[in-house]
Amino acid sequence: MERIEVKMMASLNMFGFVALWSPFFFLSLLVITWLYFMMVGPWRSRFTNEGPPTRKQKSLFVTGMILLYICKGSPIDLLGHLVFTAHMVQMAILNLVIPQLLILGIPNWMFERMLRIKVVKRTVTFFTKPLVSLILFNGLFSFYHVPFIFDIVKTNVFLHAAVTTIIFVAALMMWWPLVNKLSDWQTLTGIKKVGYIFADGILITPACALIIFAGTPLYATYYDPQAWMKSLELCVPAGTLASLDLAGPQMFMSMSILHDQQLGGVLMKIIQEIVYGTMLFFIFIEWYKKEREKENMDTTISPQPSE
Repeated sequence: MERIEVKMMASLNMFGFVALWSPFFFLSLLVITWLYFMMVGPWRSRFTNEGPPTRKQKSLFVTGMILLYICKGSPIDLLGHLVFTAHMVQMAILNLVIPQLLILGIPNWMFERMLRIKVVKRTVTFFTKPLVSLILFNGLFSFYHVPFIFDIVKTNVFLHAAVTTIIFVAALMMWWPLVNKLSDWQTLTGIKKVGYIFADGILITPACALIIFAGTPLYATYYDPQAWMKSLELCVPAGTLASLDLAGPQMFMSMSILHDQQLGGVLMKIIQEIVYGTMLFFIFIEWYKKEREKENMDTTISPQPSE
């Protein structure tokens, strides 16, 4: 196992530092994180009278930014263009984990200030309606993984940036009804949250099933050397790519292209089940606590029988 990892890392090193570590993306995230800590710290009094965010909120935001860099700036991003399994793991973490961390890590007053802008409020109100957000995210995710659409997007730098950004924003909208803490934006409670999670799991299943049970490789950007090389242009500098002698994606895989594709679909589904199962666990705990508080309150205010 260690030999395989060392060999893979040695192979990836041929693409150069910029392709492996995306320094400009790293600096961008570093600036965003710095702005976050300035706004919740020294600059906070300019925007709100509320106290600082909790340590937990700060940790969630920072974790979200670290995972965002790992997904889109570390060698994982390059690996996602080389093998399909890495791509699916990347998509799972990017759209099922990171949006929750960012929503929970940002203080309510920041959201409230953004939502005072009419255009923003109307947009968020519409796209976070449960039915709309479910169909939007799962529809975009599924259409993106239709083979001919996937290959077109994966070989055009502008389309790829636009589509992946739109899917990520759709994921934020999808998670918003479940995890946001604003009292005026609690559109789902109790059993409705449970139904929402189950519906979400059902809607994403066809795309995973298409990938898992396909009898042949679906995506030219992972089996056709020319399309594969074209997709590498998205993350590898042109000069570096031109200097390399690359035979095709098989040189980076120890399994067949079909098995790589199937494994990617399986891992996507497993990660989705773990994330949704964890969310259901916390929903049931929250629901149970509220029911207990309601019972205690009813007991407290109910009149005592006279002797």
